[in-house]
Amino acid sequence: MGHGHHHHEHEQPHEGDGAAARDLSIPDGELSPGQLSRRRMFRRAGLLGAGLTAAGVLGTPGVAAADGEQQSAGRGREPKDGYLWLAGDHHIHTQYSSDGIYRVIDQVRHGNAYGLGWMVITDHGGATHAKIGVDKVNPDIVAAREAVKDTLVFQGLEWNIPAAEHGTVFVAPGSNEVATLKEFESSFDGSVKGAGASTPQNEALAIAGLNFLAEAVRRRRVPDALFLANHPSRKGLDSPHEIRGWRDAQPSIAVGMEGAPGHQAAGIAKPNGPGGGRGYYDSNPGADSFRAYPAESYKTFGGFDWMTSTVGGLWDSLLAEGKPWWITANSDAHWVHGDTSDRGPGSDFNANGKYEDPVYKGVANFGSGDFWPGYYSRTHVGSQGFDYRAVMEGLRAGRIWVDHGGLISGLVVRARAAGTGQRGVTLGDTLHVRQGARVELAIEITLAGRPNWAQVVPALARVDVIQGDVTGPAADKDAFTTPNTKVVQSYEVNKNSGTVTFTYQLGAIDRPVYVRLRGTDGKRSAPGLLGAAVDPHGPAIDVYGDANPWNDLWFYSNPIWVLPRR
Repeated sequence: MGHGHHHHEHEQPHEGDGAAARDLSIPDGELSPGQLSRRRMFRRAGLLGAGLTAAGVLGTPGVAAADGEQQSAGRGREPKDGYLWLAGDHHIHTQYSSDGIYRVIDQVRHGNAYGLGWMVITDHGGATHAKIGVDKVNPDIVAAREAVKDTLVFQGLEWNIPAAEHGTVFVAPGSNEVATLKEFESSFDGSVKGAGASTPQNEALAIAGLNFLAEAVRRRRVPDALFLANHPSRKGLDSPHEIRGWRDAQPSIAVGMEGAPGHQAAGIAKPNGPGGGRGYYDSNPGADSFRAYPAESYKTFGGFDWMTSTVGGLWDSLLAEGKPWWITANSDAHWVHGDTSDRGPGSDFNANGKYEDPVYKGVANFGSGDFWPGYYSRTHVGSQGFDYRAVMEGLRAGRIWVDHGGLISGLVVRARAAGTGQRGVTLGDTLHVRQGARVELAIEITLAGRPNWAQVVPALARVDVIQGDVTGPAADKDAFTTPNTKVVQSYEVNKNSGTVTFTYQLGAIDRPVYVRLRGTDGKRSAPGLLGAAVDPHGPAIDVYGDANPWNDLWFYSNPIWVLPRR
């Protein structure tokens, strides 16, 4: 698929027609007459090939997103900057996971109550789930969709990636969602296939799984499918070349990774918490770990994965190639910190593929490390409407920012030609300018202004602008640093309600660059791992056994690229 990064806010196509017309991997001859007509219209308007493509930002000239306001889908949500910004969570477990407890409706009702517009149910892949669970969970998901109308509920699974860690795989709802996920899991799950070891054959099986998903979409078996890598640094299993391999093989399917893992309560000190590693990042290198990763990579920094939190590190090395790779944040909710539930009596997971419905235990479980979906971690997606395909397109396009603990309430970022009044482009997109043109980054942040679920009003203390050069594909597929990325500007925030605006001047653009944002409550910081000259006040490494997540809050945005025409 090649339609993942075209941003035309004024288009409101009939379901499926516009996406198929923009998908240049589908030949003209396979389109319906209506889709072919729409593709011809796009071609005449010069709208095909706009923005990012599978080839990356260096491969294709493009145009900025058109002006236009997306009409609200109702449900109490208002568009901002042309999009519905829907908070969501793509990593959630239920009683259909071997280590879960809750019903689907329990997770969905909590996520809805905590403000989520979309959720993905991702029970663990494996032999029992492939045989029983995929089928059994679907009626519960369908029922939750009917019961909770203002939260979109996707069916997915947590893939045991061959030769690597875990990942979220999910599809847009349709008549074949169960059959497609079941075949995918049976054929490509590392646990089902005994393909966990880090071998070239197993790495190839992972690519084959992504190819299967892309083919399922191409043949209209499912309306859409996405993959995101989960807790990528936890065990050191996701090598840089594997991540590049996933992205390059199917860039419209493999779109990103958890910038921050779930299990954010896991570092709360005993007896009020598990007293472990935040995110359950408490592993050491194993036989299949990538040996070049440093010891620090097995810990979190301000609750964020080392790949994301290190300025100039692995995530930046991917962005410097000019190819999209987005970050998310979610709950990975299995068993919630402080909850009083217990598994239903008489449960036999291996026989039934699920645990019996939870019951009231009467004793709070402070040994669990999870929060309810939406309670602490949120992935905000700029969607062109309140529907499944629109959310997936927003994820694919990189219109994403993430936060912990309700640190901020809203974020609008635009790169634009300086002093022209043009609207420019938003997160995940590419601004094309003439060589030497001056560019600015306009930032508007809606501050928290109200208590989060810890009953504290978060106060944003500082916003950092991070900028890097785009240098093209890495010669070394296992590179996990890039030399020309650093914090270029920091802004102090001196209020805790309302909005604040900042304008960063990139200056005259003479080379391809990208910019991204990060913000903090300022309670914990340390020089970045690549030195204070790169990142003077980055997130500090989380203390094992004593990491209160509410006293170390951050937000991160995905990048915007700026390319000069030569």
